[in-house]
Amino acid sequence: MASAITTLAADAPTLSAANTGFMLICSALVMLMTPGLAFFYGGMVRVKSSLNMLMMSFISLGIVTILWVLYGFSLAFGTDSGSLIGWNSDYAGLSGIGITELWDGYTIPVYVFAVFQLMFAVITPALISGALADRVKFSAWALFTALWVTVVYFPVAHWVWGAGGWLFELGVIDFAGGTAVHINAGAAALGVILVIGKRVGFKKDLMRPHSLPLVMLGAGLLWFGWFGFNAGSWLGNDDGVGAVMFVNTQVATAAAMLAWLGYEKLRHGSFTTLGAASGAVAGLVAITPSGGSCSPLGAIAIGAIAGVVCAMAVGLKYKFNFDDSLDVVGVHLVGGVLGSLLVGLFATGGVQSDAAGLFYGGGLAQLGKQAIGVFAVLAYSLVASALLAFLLDKTIGMRVTEDDEVSGIDQVEHAETAYDFSGAGGGASSRSTAVPVSVAAASKKVDA
Repeated sequence: MASAITTLAADAPTLSAANTGFMLICSALVMLMTPGLAFFYGGMVRVKSSLNMLMMSFISLGIVTILWVLYGFSLAFGTDSGSLIGWNSDYAGLSGIGITELWDGYTIPVYVFAVFQLMFAVITPALISGALADRVKFSAWALFTALWVTVVYFPVAHWVWGAGGWLFELGVIDFAGGTAVHINAGAAALGVILVIGKRVGFKKDLMRPHSLPLVMLGAGLLWFGWFGFNAGSWLGNDDGVGAVMFVNTQVATAAAMLAWLGYEKLRHGSFTTLGAASGAVAGLVAITPSGGSCSPLGAIAIGAIAGVVCAMAVGLKYKFNFDDSLDVVGVHLVGGVLGSLLVGLFATGGVQSDAAGLFYGGGLAQLGKQAIGVFAVLAYSLVASALLAFLLDKTIGMRVTEDDEVSGIDQVEHAETAYDFSGAGGGASSRSTAVPVSVAAASKKVDA
C-alpha cells in the first residue's frame, strides 16, 4: 500500500517554471491581439469612425477583465452543472486560489490558466464589433459586451473546454477557439446586424478603408499574437504538440493569404493589401480549431481552402443585403466553420489525440461530432445575441441618430477626431500658422 501511495505521489504533476513562464508569455501575446484587432478594424473604416472602432475593441480589455475575475472564470471553468455551466466559489473573485495551486492535471498555476483564458474572453466580443462599424452607441456597445460575455461566451466556453461541458464530453475538437471564439463571435455579429440594420448609404456610398497601413499593422500584430493564442492552448510543450501547432499556424496563414490573393487576382484583377491582410486572418481563424490535429500538409490545405472560401463569402452581404461592415461573418464565422469541420477530414490521429478524420481512415465519426459542435454554438450565439440586441435597442437604443452617423460617430460619441488637419497641433512650425495648401486639399479629399 505504501509503495502505491509513493507511486501516485511521484506521478502527480509539479509546478514547472518553464511551462509557467511560457504560458505567461503566451498570455501577453494573446492580450496584444486585442490592440492589434483594434488597428486592423480601425484602419478598415472611414476616417470619421476610426477612433470609435479602436475603442470598441479596447473597452473589452476593461469590461471583460473585471467580469472574468468576479464570476466569468468560475462559470466557464468551475465544477460542471448539467453539462451546461460551471461554478466554483473559490474561483469567484479569484479569492480562494492558492498561489502555487496547479490547474487540473497540468504543471502551471491556476492563476496562469485563468489569465490565459481571460485574454480569449477579452478578444471574442471585440471581434463582433467589426460588423457594427459607424452606427452603434458606445454606451450600448459597452453594455452589450457585458451582457454577451455573461450570457453567451462564458457558457459556450464551458461547453467546449470545461470538464463536463457537453461538447467537451462529446469529443468535439476545438484546439484554440474555432467554435468558442470565432463561430461564436461571427454568429453573434450576424444576429446583431440583423436587428440593428444597415449603415446609412450601404451599397450606395463609398465606404473604403481610410488607412491600409493601419490594417496591415493590425494584421501583423494579430499574426504575431496568434502564436500565443494557438501554441499556448496546449498549456505547455512537454510532448511537442504545441510546437506542431506553432508550425501549422504559420503554414496555414501563409497558404490562406496566397490563396486569397490568387482568388482576387483572378476575380478582380489585382493583388490588394486588404486582401493579403484578410487572407492571413482567414487562415489564422481556420487553423485555430484544427492545427493541433493535422499535419503541416493538412494545414496548407486548410489554409488554402479558407482563403478562397472566405474571399468568396465576404461578398454575400451584398447578395443577401445585410451590412457586415468589416466582414466578420465572411471571415470569422465562415472561417471558424471551415476550420472546425475540416478537423473531421484532416485529423491524423497522431498529434493531440487519436481521433482520425476521413482522409486518415477515421470515417465520418469525427466529422459528425464537429458538425454538432459547429451548429450548436452557431445557433445559440445567433439567437441569444439577436435577443440581447433587440432588448437593448428597445430600451436604451443601440444606434446613434442618422444625422450623427452621417456627421461622424467619433465626434458624437468621443468628442475627438483621429487626425488633425488644422495645423494647430504639436509639431507645426512656429514660423507658419497657415495650413499648407497640399494639406488643406488632402483634407477635403479624405473619404469621410
